Amino acid sequence: MSLSTHVLNAATGRPAAGLLVRLTARDITLAEHRTDHDGRITGLPTPEAGVHRLIFETGDISPFYPRVCIDFTIADPQQHHHVPLLVSPYSYSTYRGS
Repeated sequence: MSLSTHVLNAATGRPAAGLLVRLTARDITLAEHRTDHDGRITGLPTPEAGVHRLIFETGDISPFYPRVCIDFTIADPQQHHHVPLLVSPYSYSTYRGS
């Protein structure tokens, strides 16, 4: 059905607005967007089943992690998939959201 993401700067407790994010599959870029004022990207292309990657350009937030890559598997393309990222200068975390 759909794919979305949300990026929160955990050091400031604020959304990471304007962050560049790419969606890829099999080393092919499917979409490239910047997060909105609330740190969100909605309406990413509905991925087919298989392994995908979200690449977050986090260098403005983290001097240690210039880029965060999250690989995830779409088993059922009919479901909504939400992949949030919490990032700070020296750590990051993700989970499957709803």
